[in-house]
Amino acid sequence: MLDQTDRKLLDAIQKDATRTLAELSESVGLSRNACWTRLKRLEEAGYVKGRRALLNREKLNLGLMVFVSIRTDIHSRAWAEDFRQAVADLPEIVGVYRTAGETDYLIQAVVPDVAAYDALYQRLTARLTLSDVSGAFVMEEIKATSELPLDYA
Repeated sequence: MLDQTDRKLLDAIQKDATRTLAELSESVGLSRNACWTRLKRLEEAGYVKGRRALLNREKLNLGLMVFVSIRTDIHSRAWAEDFRQAVADLPEIVGVYRTAGETDYLIQAVVPDVAAYDALYQRLTARLTLSDVSGAFVMEEIKATSELPLDYA
């Protein structure tokens, strides 16, 4: 179970993982050694999955985000494995979710433009049997964060 100090530490590193140990320890009110020990314990317990830099999509010519709804009539283990491999092989796909309801899978992709989305669509549908594919182009990104709420831990 996490205590308040653990939550403060996790919140601090998810906001900025580049902070030094001295900065982290000061922000959570611990000595550097105690902070390092807690951070290592949280990492070993699996609370911290990794540390990454957030890149600017616009600067990288990936200004178009698309959510792709996928429906399939095939629900075999083999098809699911083929699907997993197909989406893993396409770097433009940054998120894939199996869902309940009318859509079987929701894919999040980033591409430069509609032509690049069409090329991605062609590569994906060439590899898989799908009953319906529908893309929704993001017009405005209102909120996008990797920060998780820590009040439930």
